[in-house]
Order: sequence, then C-alpha cells, then structure tokens
Amino acid sequence: MRVTGAVDGTAVVCVGGGQQREVDGTWSATVEWLVERLAPRLPQLRFAEVRYRVKSWRRLESCVEDARAAVYEIGAQRVALVGFSMGGAVAVSIAREPQVEEVVGLAPWLPDELDVSTLRGKRFTVIHGALDRSLPGVPGVSAAHSRKGFDRARERGAEGRYVLIPGAFHGIAVRAPWGGLVTLPKADRWAELVEEELRRFAGAAAPTAS
Repeated sequence: MRVTGAVDGTAVVCVGGGQQREVDGTWSATVEWLVERLAPRLPQLRFAEVRYRVKSWRRLESCVEDARAAVYEIGAQRVALVGFSMGGAVAVSIAREPQVEEVVGLAPWLPDELDVSTLRGKRFTVIHGALDRSLPGVPGVSAAHSRKGFDRARERGAEGRYVLIPGAFHGIAVRAPWGGLVTLPKADRWAELVEEELRRFAGAAAPTAS
C-alpha cells in the first residue's frame, strides 16, 4: 500500500484490476493516474493505492484479503472504495466493513456469483466506458455486464448512479514500456466523475453512532 495525503479520519482506498494468469502484483496505471490527478484537488482526503500480492481473478480471495487489510491499515473512520475492473469485485466484497460508506466502480467486473448484498444501505456508483469490451488479447468488461451488477445491487438496497462515458474504453491509463503512464480517451471525463463522487463523500456528515 502507498499513501498520498496526511489527513486523518477520511480516506479513499483504491484497488486495481487483475488477469487470468497468476502473476506478482503491480501498481495499477488507471489508479495511479487518478490519484495523481485527484489528490491535489482533494487535500482533505487520504488516498491509499493497493498492490495485490498476486493480481489474478483466480486468486480473488487473496486480493480481497489485501484490500481488507488496507482498509484497516489506513486507520480512517470513514472510507470510500474505488475499484477498477477486477477491483470492482474486490471492493464490493469488502463493502460490508463498518468504515466503508461507498464504492465507486470504474468499469467494474461484477460476476453473477458475486454477493452484492454487501452494498445494502451504502452508495454504489458505476462509471463505464461505452466502447469497453473484451477483444482477442485485450481485456475488457462490457457496460452491459456492469449494468447488470449495478441493477442487482440496487435491488438489494444500494443507492447510487450508473454513468456511461461515450467514446471511452476500458480504464483511464496504461503503462508504457518505459514505465510512464499513457492516458486513454476521455481520461478527463473519468476524473471529473470520480471527483464529483469523492467531493460528495468528503462533504457528507459522518454517520451517527447507534
């Protein structure tokens, strides 16, 4: 986990995508670009990026454990989760943790067997590129897939919104061979929508203890 910002009390834990092959975790290009863009605009929030031990949907439970550990390690009273691609399933899986108030899914993978009742009573926002899809040798998640998962979550008591970005693909950025980040089409629109959600989260009153 790497942390940007030093404000206590309110945090954003970000989890990236995965792949079929079981490989060592790396930092997510999409998450990294988003944190670099939004952290200076939202200094009241602390951002934590999670690097999985193994980034593969075959080891989903291990990725969930890594994300859950980050939520507790960050030590914030209020947490929003941002999950990209497979990170959407990871974020939903830990949404029942008491610190978590909302989940923002970026082109989230939400398989039918995923328990979305974890989102009951919480805010769930999905942002997806209209041109996202799986192609030979190119991972992707169709907008129809995430819409189905979003609708299931709403049926189980989540609130929130679903936003489709015309002209956008799977994610915000990719990592170039030399290590730098290359932005994908509509990156600024992705950032604008996530910023809207996180500003709303930052300004929301903390829930009253019962």
